[in-house]
Amino acid sequence: MRFPPGFSNGKPGHACKLLRSLYGLKQSPRNWFAKLRTSLLTFVGPLRGDDLALCDRVKAHLRTWFKIKDLGHLKYFLGIEFAPSQFGLFLSQQKFALDILQECGLQGCKPAAYPMDPNHKLALADGLPYNDPKRYRRIIGRLVYLTITRPELSYAVHSLSQFSHNPMQLHFDATIRVLRYIKKNPGQGLLLRSDSDLLVRAYCDSDWASCPLTRKSVTGYYITLGHSPISWKTKKQHTISRSSAEAEYRAMAAAASELIWIKSFLSSLDLTHTEPMTLFCDSQSAIHIATNPVFHERTKHIELDCHFVREHILDKSISTQHIRTQSQPAYIMTKALGSKQFDFLVAKLGIASLHAPT
Repeated sequence: MRFPPGFSNGKPGHACKLLRSLYGLKQSPRNWFAKLRTSLLTFVGPLRGDDLALCDRVKAHLRTWFKIKDLGHLKYFLGIEFAPSQFGLFLSQQKFALDILQECGLQGCKPAAYPMDPNHKLALADGLPYNDPKRYRRIIGRLVYLTITRPELSYAVHSLSQFSHNPMQLHFDATIRVLRYIKKNPGQGLLLRSDSDLLVRAYCDSDWASCPLTRKSVTGYYITLGHSPISWKTKKQHTISRSSAEAEYRAMAAAASELIWIKSFLSSLDLTHTEPMTLFCDSQSAIHIATNPVFHERTKHIELDCHFVREHILDKSISTQHIRTQSQPAYIMTKALGSKQFDFLVAKLGIASLHAPT
């Protein structure tokens, strides 16, 4: 750092010692957002749309506040590739996936049909610890980022990330299995369709007491806008559920919470939903609990979730509907499946590929 103008105590050949970068301070993003917000509020008009003239006016306005460069049509951003077509916008992370395979030396490996063995016992794994835990954590971190466009990897990455603190050799072998599945089609990604009906649908599922160590259940949900996937999640529940219906209802509450946020976000974009958002669940018991106003012994442990879901059902912002377990897209978010069932559900997730498999 050079001495600031007017500073007279500096010695020739000396410089200031930088103790902390501005970008490492907590107020930096706050100040940046405040300036961006101020600049956007001074622009009269919407900041979204497909009007090219409006887009040019927005860019011209921002150019008066910041030094910006127009890079043309969006093609690549933060490791995500964008490919527009007549069917919609295709998102993939092919280069990022190939980089992971190259880093692990698996460019020529034999592809796997599905990412995880349905009969895995990772939580009970014993034997030799993996000799490079930092490498394991790095691979898992990169796989977490890959799930942005590969929702079918959510359960596998969720399971493997639980052992990052002390991975065993069996855990690393399971990670290699996931990479071999990625090798099957590294260019696979999401298709955001242009013919969307803009109706929000959610699918929720749970795997009751699936963790052999804690006996906690796994929640999974998958949400679409039209037929395009926009949100998904795999997460272990915080508390132990005493019945499968209780675990399923907690999954319903998690999905309902995400639905309410998505509806609020879409309303800020002037996309209002007069029809109820549909929440699909494969548990008849959980659906009956959501519509039954009477609390009883089976619901006392989830009473807050019951009130939350039921309130939105009564005001008709959410409606529930039953779906067969084998046709449940969220089923792939909570369990390791075999090849036939896995391929069937991947097709239902709206996952596609613009590239031929390698």
